[in-house]
Amino acid sequence: MSKPKHNFVVSQLGHETKIYKFYDHEQCTSQLRDYLNSKMYGRKASQLLKEFVNSESGQLTGFNNDVFAEVIEECNGHVLQLEALLRKKQVEGSSDQTSKNADHFGALIHHLSFVRNKRCLMAYVYNRAEVIQNLGWTFKRDLPDAIKEKLSSSEKEYFEKHSATLQSYMSDLNDLDLAIDMVPPKDPYIKVRVLEEIGNEVVLSDQVANLAMHAILFLKRNDAESYISQGKMEELTS
Repeated sequence: MSKPKHNFVVSQLGHETKIYKFYDHEQCTSQLRDYLNSKMYGRKASQLLKEFVNSESGQLTGFNNDVFAEVIEECNGHVLQLEALLRKKQVEGSSDQTSKNADHFGALIHHLSFVRNKRCLMAYVYNRAEVIQNLGWTFKRDLPDAIKEKLSSSEKEYFEKHSATLQSYMSDLNDLDLAIDMVPPKDPYIKVRVLEEIGNEVVLSDQVANLAMHAILFLKRNDAESYISQGKMEELTS
């Protein structure tokens, strides 16, 4: 005896209702699952957040412009589909309850998917901005090239403006450096080794120093910290 046919309404996510006919339940379940997986919204947005979460604390991976643009494009698609479904509902005013339900849930899916994508984009941008703010306390005026190349153009501009605001505020406080350790050091001088060639006659706050590569000196912490943060010096603790 032949198996009965069954109709399954799979999706109402636009103007078309897709109906698949299967001869058995197992075939229906498999193909239905494959179809829904292919239509899963929000995957690209969640990929951005996973990239950020999987990076080391306080570190940034490169800004993913491609995926970010794809999520924006997906959001635009949701808006267009949502508007089309709302217009259809207003114009047709169908008395068919099945059609009404399909349009209602299709619109709901697009609305919730749009909101979720927007929240993921905002979380991605906000959390990266927090890391950039913290970098402003470490590097002050300029970022190393290795970090700068990971930022988007907007993030570079954000760092420059945040750094300029911070420097302006400290200048108003008689050049008080707020980036120095909150715990007062036992000695204002620290022992450092120069890791990169900096210069022969570098004017510091209390001396003119020869900052040649491999040179070991005692410098004021204030003078050395900017070079240490740039990787041009290292503090010797022993």
